[in-house]
Amino acid sequence: MRMPFVTMFLASPFDGLEEHAKKVKQCTGAFHEAFACHLSSKCTNFDEHRRYVHHLETEADAIKRRIRGHLPKGTFMQVDKFTLFRYLRQQDKVLDAVQHTLDWLSYRNDPGIPSCLQPDFLRLVQTVVLPINELDRMVIGARNYFKGFQEQKRIEVKQIIRQVRHMEHEADQVEDAIKRRVFNMDLDPVTIYHMTRLAEIIGSIADHAENAGDMMRAMIAR
Repeated sequence: MRMPFVTMFLASPFDGLEEHAKKVKQCTGAFHEAFACHLSSKCTNFDEHRRYVHHLETEADAIKRRIRGHLPKGTFMQVDKFTLFRYLRQQDKVLDAVQHTLDWLSYRNDPGIPSCLQPDFLRLVQTVVLPINELDRMVIGARNYFKGFQEQKRIEVKQIIRQVRHMEHEADQVEDAIKRRVFNMDLDPVTIYHMTRLAEIIGSIADHAENAGDMMRAMIAR
């Protein structure tokens, strides 16, 4: 007979994963605001936005360390620790990509993103944020599944994972369209490199969300 997952822990590791996912979601929301600020000619506090994102990332790191340090040792787990850590790593890499994007933007404030490309980049940012908003729902769904191993709960989690994969595919398409456009514009080589690399870094945010979904699928596999 399978024991309910919650009986195996003093505290479920999914509580920490949910807290971390919500912090990631908060950070990507702040990232969206920072990016929009960077595009605005009236923005004068981009660096403040960037520092706030770094502050949220530091808080998320503390949650990550707590999760890693408080898993029970020598206790039977329904979820493989290695798979759980791999999930956490991908969820955390979202923050690395967010920070990298803002840092990359800050390296070249002038001339910045050409005005003709700004709507495309804003759309890309909006697209990659969407799958991040599903991560906490995915973690909550998994925790509910492990409480009683109800098949319907597992199906619900798999549906969220499919949604994340679909959103990541849409982000890939937007990223590819930007890079094709950049390479066919009359821009100097430095701007071409800066813009194509920027598109790739932003796109990696959604990549890590999809990777987290793959790890979650492994955890709920029967």
